[in-house]
Amino acid sequence: MIRNLCLSTYLVLSITFSYAQQENKALNIVFIGNSITFGGGLADRGKDAPPNEACAWLRQQQGVGEVNFSNQGVSGHTSVDVLPQTNTDFPRILKAAKSFANPKALLVFSIKLGTNDSAVKGPKGAPVSKEDYYNNLKLITDSLMSAFPACKVVYQQPIWYSPNTHNRSTYMEEGLNRLQTYGPQLQKLVKSYQKTNPGQVFMGDTKAFKFFKKHYLQYLAPEEGKFGPFYLHPNKEGAYLLGDFWGKAIYKALF
Repeated sequence: MIRNLCLSTYLVLSITFSYAQQENKALNIVFIGNSITFGGGLADRGKDAPPNEACAWLRQQQGVGEVNFSNQGVSGHTSVDVLPQTNTDFPRILKAAKSFANPKALLVFSIKLGTNDSAVKGPKGAPVSKEDYYNNLKLITDSLMSAFPACKVVYQQPIWYSPNTHNRSTYMEEGLNRLQTYGPQLQKLVKSYQKTNPGQVFMGDTKAFKFFKKHYLQYLAPEEGKFGPFYLHPNKEGAYLLGDFWGKAIYKALF
């Protein structure tokens, strides 16, 4: 009697565990972006860049299985650099998406572009108007979905930078104002894709902009510029927090 009860309990637990394992969703994530995604200014980019923490956070969540990622952020790059026709970042992004060891995992593209687009001058194509930003992101998204029809796309809203930002490129208050026109364009794109490609394109993080604006002295690194210290890139702690913002947004979109 006891032996049969133990055997039955073991079988139930084994089936439950097996079922839970099958339900876990494996993810392959390609992070597309600029120096903030890349981990610019961090001593150990390979460990501390936001994509690392985003995936570390995701691995701890219920329903999430194996998570692998590729950081395709490139310092100074804009949505223009990612456009397929410029033949700059896009071929490398396609290669990264095809190179994952687990081809059965759900392929996700997390896109955080706009910081360099907003600049007054310097980066390729800058300044990018909100209309051109919309069109660029749409073309990038359409191209990704054409290459990988089963993929998911998550837009992460660009984060705040100080209005005196001026390094090799010029940003300043004009750029910051332009940057804030991009978020509504991402929202508009998501609504459009909800009609044409339901369940495939999602709005990701929208909270980090206000968070870093409020806590920039604590979580953004001071950099010397033409008009004094400016704040553009997250420091180590800020990069971890940004990664958590992204991870939570991806989880909300997909689970």
